[in-house]
Amino acid sequence: MVPRRLLTKVVQRLDEVPAVVLLGPRQVGKTTLALAVHGKGGGVYLDLESDQDRARLGEPELYLADHPEELVILDEIHRVPGLFPLLRGAIDRGRRAGRGVGLYLLLGSASMEMLRQYGESLAGRVSYLELYPFDLLEVRAAGGPLAQDRLWVRGGYPESFLAAYDRLSVRWRNDFIRTYLERDVPQFGRRIAAETLRRFWQMIAHLQGSPVNVSMLARNLGVDGKTAASYIDLLVDLLLVRRLRPWHANIGKRLVKSPKMYVRDSGIVHALLAIGDKEALLGHPVVGASWEGFVIENLLAVAPEGCDAYYYRTSSGAEIDLLLHLSGGSLWAVEIKRSLAPRPQRGFHSACEDVKPERRFVVYPGEEPYPLSREVQAVPLARLMERLASHGA
Repeated sequence: MVPRRLLTKVVQRLDEVPAVVLLGPRQVGKTTLALAVHGKGGGVYLDLESDQDRARLGEPELYLADHPEELVILDEIHRVPGLFPLLRGAIDRGRRAGRGVGLYLLLGSASMEMLRQYGESLAGRVSYLELYPFDLLEVRAAGGPLAQDRLWVRGGYPESFLAAYDRLSVRWRNDFIRTYLERDVPQFGRRIAAETLRRFWQMIAHLQGSPVNVSMLARNLGVDGKTAASYIDLLVDLLLVRRLRPWHANIGKRLVKSPKMYVRDSGIVHALLAIGDKEALLGHPVVGASWEGFVIENLLAVAPEGCDAYYYRTSSGAEIDLLLHLSGGSLWAVEIKRSLAPRPQRGFHSACEDVKPERRFVVYPGEEPYPLSREVQAVPLARLMERLASHGA
């Protein structure tokens, strides 16, 4: 069992608001975390993918009324969309009865439709949290000295990371991809051929960390641009792909304005590209982009609330891999290098002159931080994660 950092935050949030919505892709550990919350404070747990549990909600208003003093945990809430307006009424009745916090914990795989339903029915009554796959700070104790490489190669989905052998990890990830394509995507009402969406997902993995070129993706897939854009939206909505927005500033430079795309979990990148272990990864052209995406996801997993993420690139080649805009206006520039002797390129220094960040870091796979110059520090990923997590605390 790898302790999840978000557990404490979920418990705290339930002490502050009537309902918490815990979002995350399939198999990321939402149910395990919810059962841990259940074990701490009791309550009722219903899995709405279970016919038996859905039958218990045959008369949902009566069922919810029977548990006015308990935390009700509803897993895969999007499977019963008719519950949303009923939950709104139950929350309002609880408030009038003097119990205005800790009523419901709702779990679901994210989609635009689900978010729209939450927004319309439960506005002002819920708090949203996202559960990421395992990050480096969570697995260091369980993974030993090789935790970082293991997490990078296998990704952070619990079953994949904790598998006894690389072969079993690869098999789990391939099954995960197939299940998403064949079962989970159709559940959200998207009628897309599984093989078509798999090819599209693989294209994005090949282009890991590249600015989005929808026209090229559409042409290679044999669909129109609108259809290709909808596929990107779908994978983003399901928290499988990240769009990293470009930083915009009025600095008199021609800026790249297309967002970058990343398959969010490095292990899924490697499975899509048939990369089975670290040796194969180190010899693959995606190795640098894979490491970059891995660093970005780990940093964002621990970033404080209110932190916005961007990248910066000009047409002349000035570039910052990751810009973190923290609450209070602080701006951190992060260059990502897969080298034990990292040296930021001239483009990083030029970009920093444009943007003028408060802090400048180069993340590298070593173990000790050290200064590269008066303004730039080389730092291991875990050290920067700790520093970012404590910012403003």
